[in-house]
Amino acid sequence: MPYLRHLSTSVDLITAPEEIRAGFVALALERSRQATPFVEQARALKVSAMRAKYPNDLLEIEGIRTALLTAAGFSEKATTHTDETDKTAAIQGFIEKFLEPAGTNFVEELVYRFLLTRGDSLGGSMRNIAGKLAERKVNRAIISALTLTETTYQWLNAASNTWIDRTRDDADIELSLKALSWKKDEETRTLIYNRTIPLVGKNIDMCLLHCTPDEVKPATYRIPEKFIAFGELKGGIDPAGADEHWKTAQTALTRIKTAFANESLSPGLFFIGAVIVDSMAREIWNQLEDGTLKNAANLTNPDQVASLANWLVDL
Repeated sequence: MPYLRHLSTSVDLITAPEEIRAGFVALALERSRQATPFVEQARALKVSAMRAKYPNDLLEIEGIRTALLTAAGFSEKATTHTDETDKTAAIQGFIEKFLEPAGTNFVEELVYRFLLTRGDSLGGSMRNIAGKLAERKVNRAIISALTLTETTYQWLNAASNTWIDRTRDDADIELSLKALSWKKDEETRTLIYNRTIPLVGKNIDMCLLHCTPDEVKPATYRIPEKFIAFGELKGGIDPAGADEHWKTAQTALTRIKTAFANESLSPGLFFIGAVIVDSMAREIWNQLEDGTLKNAANLTNPDQVASLANWLVDL
């Protein structure tokens, strides 16, 4: 039983209070990191806007039109669906209703409102950041397992969408990695994240396939025999949402098990969670013991994640 390499009882799965606190700190630091570009943009906007003597002069300053739209409340998506005439009208309305009443403080008002819209945009992206941080942790553990055994691997760059061969300097590649591929006993394994699998009909957090990087395409996802294992990865650290995360993961894993059982297949199922409370830990342990789950780990425990990563690499 692979889970017995790092778990003795259900208690081992429970997230310690200090790890929950550390998780909240990590999210706060990541939020600050992602906010930095917006703060710098606001500073640049202030410098440019200070050339205007009156609010209406802002329309004549080259290069800040997009920032004016942002301050007026336009999201990037809304901007792409609005013609230039309507954009100009919106900026003029914004100037009349908000900047002119601010008097000599109109530049500060402009910057504050720019940051307000940018902050709302950041809030939307931060809803997914816990999942991204979780993926990075798992990827780093898998890369470490591959490196330790001197296993050749490739990784898919999210920005360029190209596969890159392993190099000696693998620092921070997990920041832009969206898939990993390696060879096991002359057979290629590929791990992908967040894909909708036709047989299941739903998005799955982690999918391990018996295929090469060139075969990572929709046609391959329609071949049930290609799948080796599936995992649910929950990076949320708030204990109040622990049961809901587990319920969502359990539903997904049950759906996978049923769909593949109908094809006389039984891929390995695993769960990795950042916040695991007592009742949830007992349920996970019971599923490990009865074989429903092949493996599980607490994301805040590096040793458990490393052990599960070793198991994945050996499948």
